[in-house]
Amino acid sequence: MFIPVLSCVPSVPSNSRVLMLLAQLEKMTGDVMIRDVETTQGEHEVMSKGSSGMEVILSSLESSRDVQTTLNILNILTELLTVGRGRRMGVFVSKGGTGTLFQLLNIATKELPSSEELMLQVHALLAKVGPKDRKFGVKARLSGALNVTMTFIKQNLQNPKVLLPCLQVLRVYCTNSVNAVSLGKNGAVELLFKIVAPYSKKISSLPKVALDALGSVLKSKTNARRAVDGGFVLVLLSLYVDWHRNDTRHRHMLIRKGLLVCLRNVINIKLGRKAFLDADGMKILYNTSTECLPVRTLDPLVNTSSLIMRKCFPKNRLPLPTIRSSFNYQLPHVPAAGPVAQLYSLSPGVDDVVDESDDNDETEADTDTENEENEKDDGNTGLDQDLGRVSLEEGGASIRHILGEICARRGGGGASTWGSDCGSEGAEDEPGEGAVLEVPDTALLLPLHDPDLYVEMVKGTKSVPQYAEVAYPDYFGHVAPTFREPLLERVYGVQRSKIFQDIERLIHPNDIVDKVVYDLDVPTCPVIENNGESLRFNSQFESGNLRKAVQVRKHEYDLILNSDINTNHYHQWFYFEVSNMRVGTLYRFNIINCEKSNSQSNYGMQVLMYSVQEAIRGRPCWVRTGSDICYYKNHFARSSLSTGGVKGKSYFTLTFSASFSHKDDVCYFAYHYPYTYSTLKMHLRKLEALRTPQIYLRQDVLCETLGGNVCPLITITAMPGSSSTDNIYQLRNRPLIFLSARVHPGETNASWVMKGTMEFLMGSSLLAVSLREAFIFKIVPMLNPDGVINGNHRCSLSGEDLNRQWQSPHPELHPTIYHTKNLLQYLAHIQRAPLVFCDYHGHSRKKNVFMYGCSLKETVWQSNISASSTELQEDLGYRTLPKILSQIAPAFSLSSCSFVVERSKESTARVVVWREMGVQRSYTMESTLCGCDQGKYKSLQIGTRELEEMGAQFCVALLRLKRITGLFNHQHLVDMETEIMGSICTTTYVLEEDEPDFLEAVDYSAESNDDDIEPENEPGTDVPENTDQLSD
Repeated sequence: MFIPVLSCVPSVPSNSRVLMLLAQLEKMTGDVMIRDVETTQGEHEVMSKGSSGMEVILSSLESSRDVQTTLNILNILTELLTVGRGRRMGVFVSKGGTGTLFQLLNIATKELPSSEELMLQVHALLAKVGPKDRKFGVKARLSGALNVTMTFIKQNLQNPKVLLPCLQVLRVYCTNSVNAVSLGKNGAVELLFKIVAPYSKKISSLPKVALDALGSVLKSKTNARRAVDGGFVLVLLSLYVDWHRNDTRHRHMLIRKGLLVCLRNVINIKLGRKAFLDADGMKILYNTSTECLPVRTLDPLVNTSSLIMRKCFPKNRLPLPTIRSSFNYQLPHVPAAGPVAQLYSLSPGVDDVVDESDDNDETEADTDTENEENEKDDGNTGLDQDLGRVSLEEGGASIRHILGEICARRGGGGASTWGSDCGSEGAEDEPGEGAVLEVPDTALLLPLHDPDLYVEMVKGTKSVPQYAEVAYPDYFGHVAPTFREPLLERVYGVQRSKIFQDIERLIHPNDIVDKVVYDLDVPTCPVIENNGESLRFNSQFESGNLRKAVQVRKHEYDLILNSDINTNHYHQWFYFEVSNMRVGTLYRFNIINCEKSNSQSNYGMQVLMYSVQEAIRGRPCWVRTGSDICYYKNHFARSSLSTGGVKGKSYFTLTFSASFSHKDDVCYFAYHYPYTYSTLKMHLRKLEALRTPQIYLRQDVLCETLGGNVCPLITITAMPGSSSTDNIYQLRNRPLIFLSARVHPGETNASWVMKGTMEFLMGSSLLAVSLREAFIFKIVPMLNPDGVINGNHRCSLSGEDLNRQWQSPHPELHPTIYHTKNLLQYLAHIQRAPLVFCDYHGHSRKKNVFMYGCSLKETVWQSNISASSTELQEDLGYRTLPKILSQIAPAFSLSSCSFVVERSKESTARVVVWREMGVQRSYTMESTLCGCDQGKYKSLQIGTRELEEMGAQFCVALLRLKRITGLFNHQHLVDMETEIMGSICTTTYVLEEDEPDFLEAVDYSAESNDDDIEPENEPGTDVPENTDQLSD
């Protein structure tokens, strides 16, 4: 009996139509099971109660031997599965429908002549079902369907109607890697290239489907190698250029994108990248992408082209003799194991800059030695040469005299009003007639800053390079600007633009200058003299960090940062001087050896710049500056020696552009507001001048560091009202507050917060008086003086992160931690453990200010161990201080706080003080290096005023804590501590700050930061999150 095709009865409702077809199927097959389905049932009931309707259809399909009947049953299935969507697909798969279709496919091929319509219908259904069946690839291979489909395609190369569903199925087959390899052996690669055709005005959907299938096949590296061996890389490029030139109205962007996807899959192998470069692929994609840039809708093509070019860009080595620090400090005691021990065990001849196995055709990069001559250029008469350097031998008075002469000669009226940027006075300075500009009296602007005292402090500071110069910003001081500095709005396409400029280096090598202008690895003459056309760089001063500067183009420079001493990584902190600039010229600076996978520079954070000319005019301040700022992976390879043995890693580039508004200026750039060890010593000396008879201030030497510098310990409280027994008793029984900061040298914001804390405590306000009367403050303002002095970012001279040494500090290698811990242990022993312990830090990948604390209950709950967290009793007092801060400090965010203790943090200050000294309120307070996304300072970059305010607000919060708690100590539950600490993540080799990936969304579909990103993923595709641990 003939079963009508569904399309023949469009007036019949869908439910009735399906039931009508099922009824006719019953009469035809004699299957009595269909009688269980009442004619009044809807189509939803067909799939319910054991899905008997679907079983009937599949049973009929298996038993049918008539082609037309089979086609009609397939029509029923098509209708059901099209309308029913995912739920019905699931039922169909669960009832063995996929296997039935494969069985039908095999039967159809054995019949002669085979029915083209039947093969077409089966493949169309398989294309629908395949993505819903997880075992589709295995079933296809075991049933022999791969060969059936391939044979059918070969027989119908000129029949687009047949090819379309077959190619769709082929794409699904290849989701299984074994199938992809098998199809490749069967000639799928060559076959699909026969179908992919050049541009034609008669466009159908076939080219797009064929390219989708080809892209899936080429995901297999074996097939990608076949494509390379067959010369198809050049074919893909030629086809892409052909479609690019002819598709002038951009109607076939998906076909062009499909060609790029095929290319991207081929260049996943080394042979593919080589073939791409040999075929001049870089130039082809660069030119076509450049032509696409003006059309915003073509961004997917530009982005995929960018990914391909970045992947194929030959990996280069950093132009360094070694990735170890250019400063050498021999440890008195080398650890028995760990990264430092590994570093010391390397033989001198080992090339630690790049691995031999790196995908790089040229393992050696040519270095320009012609620019390392020692000739002097006497033709420059700029401010930097006139002033020379602030030399320690000259002394403060001599410096002031020189500055006065220069200012008198330069002339000009120095306006006292603040501008919105450094150099707001115009492009060039016009000399004023008869006007004499006085050197600013910084004492009026900065009562706690004295340039002459600073120079005196520097003389007692010991550095590994034995610095003999002082940076002008540290000499003049910094006054926080009165204007707001909003987060920089990211310009669309800026990262892509910078990447394209990097690609131009390979395409147009003759445009590259490649001239070394500064090199610390040439200790006799790090500043390379030039003809006056290049910028001059310098970092040979306290806390400075810039190892090498290479002029790439006329106004572009690659900068390389120095590793922390006794390490081969940790590149983030920078502080350097620039001079010999041209007014109004936009310079691009690329810091090319960054290590973190992301940066707040992608989310509004700017670098800091200090202008000496501005300071002379009475505006000594660091200001946020820089345009076209972005952070992305570059083509410089990292050695596995610096990545814990992981190969294939690349460095990242932080790029920014800046212009200069003053002629003969000297400017400084820094990662964050510098705060040197000598600044701390000067600040402590000036604080002594604020002491009154009512204030107890004492400065002790906690210990001497590895580098021979003193680590100060500060005690602040109120003097007793009298020598009576009651007053002395009250003094001795005041609760202790223990504060520390700057264990990580690059987190300079921690020092500014500590500055705000100490100045508030020494103030004359009623709140400060109450604090001193309520508490005794023990403060270690700088736990890592050596790291700060020598421009390290993370470590001390021992090459280790001091905030990972609190469990077992070595008295010789980690003296500041050793003695601080001993002091805390002594206080705990005499029943004087601190009420609050807080270690000030900075955070480079999160916004706002927040705290990490310690909670046994929250740790148990987070770790999902066997014990129920509801059985634990814990005082929630550890949450009180963060809660208070969230109420009174506008920069503080309670939602960013965490009180979970991870295994990787068990040797940090807050965890050791909590576990071993029993301090319930033991915290790390993290301050953003970027800005805030909530509260009063939302959308603003953070400055020293806000950081110092945070330090003062911390003190106010302590006073409120006293009033709320009544100062009762509480016993902690620690019975399960060992189990908890052992159940969480294992300790790993720490390569960089173990912060979480930045949580803000990045539009990587437009500007990828990683070669592994798949921009063509469908919306809603799950992307695994990075589970890096929180940072201390």
